Amino acid sequence: MEALTEQGQLLAKDQQRLDGYIEKVKERASQFLGYPIAVDFNYDELLPLLRYPLNNVGDPTVESTYDLNSRSLELEVLGFFAELFRARPGEWWGYVTNGGSEGNLYGLYVARELYPKAMVYYSEATHYSVQKNISLLNMPSIVIRTQPNGEIDYEDLNNTIKLNRHLPVIMVANIGTTMTEAKDDIVRIKNIFRENAITASYIHCDAALTGSYAPFLKPRPPFDFQDGADSVAISGHKFIGSPIPCGAVIVKKIYRDRIGREVQYIGTLDTTISGSRNGHSPVFLWYRIKQLGIEGLRRRITESLELADYTLEKFKSIGVTAWKNENAITVVFPQPSQNVIQKWQLATESGRSHILCMPGISKETIDLLIADMATSF
Repeated sequence: MEALTEQGQLLAKDQQRLDGYIEKVKERASQFLGYPIAVDFNYDELLPLLRYPLNNVGDPTVESTYDLNSRSLELEVLGFFAELFRARPGEWWGYVTNGGSEGNLYGLYVARELYPKAMVYYSEATHYSVQKNISLLNMPSIVIRTQPNGEIDYEDLNNTIKLNRHLPVIMVANIGTTMTEAKDDIVRIKNIFRENAITASYIHCDAALTGSYAPFLKPRPPFDFQDGADSVAISGHKFIGSPIPCGAVIVKKIYRDRIGREVQYIGTLDTTISGSRNGHSPVFLWYRIKQLGIEGLRRRITESLELADYTLEKFKSIGVTAWKNENAITVVFPQPSQNVIQKWQLATESGRSHILCMPGISKETIDLLIADMATSF
């Protein structure tokens, strides 16, 4: 039996295991191009908070008897995104989630409570969480074809809705698809509703990556509340950056009011998907938003778009046909060797891979990838 250590200390073999794991994380973080994660953050100033069990149980707008929380900061984060998404003041509600998948689940949950007999429509390029969430909620659905760039096929959507025009419509619009960052146009989608005399409808926008910078793109893609969205979900650990997966969902307040119920022993309302919610994530998001501000976010997307253009040129220089959608930071190219895929952690599907030109990625890192690509075919 191994000798016991003093309280709070690891055994030598466990310390070695931990040290080795940390070194591996550092190495793999330097070769991380295939997934939408910003890596240019530093939250060392927040380390003292890791000593405390912050829990935002329940509704962020209602104080709880569990007072070790970050609700006040969460509300500031939500207000920032609500304004960014042009929600009417006083008419929105939201909460910080565990990520975009939970935000999608919440949007669909609210929509189902509004229209229990509705048909859900989503494109074949939609994130896998949507199909899973639809199954969890036991909602009928129809998959719509996509165009070659990943955007929804509006003609197929129109024809399909026409066949089911007697049913309310719940639409999941992609504001940046997983593989190609294609953006569905919700103004065009709403026009299809009108053409088919659809009077009961709900549009949820999955803007996991793109929502944090879509307002700064020119032209601005139609995706927010003024354009016709009923709810918008984003990820916080993607373009903004966080060591813990997180996100936010913003929804029209009248919809939240239909599903909330009081829970006496915690002294607040149960209006979210999860019960206990991570109280640290809102602090990370608040800290980063205060650091960056609107101009910082605008500068981040400008730099990422420039890096994406640089990446396209580098692919062209080695004879690889790469492409990207307009105002996208996702560069798509033919699937390289398995060694390159594994080394650079490239997301790959149906013979094509992509890289995300996220904040924190340098031209030097792109050059190293291109050097590997040049010998991989």
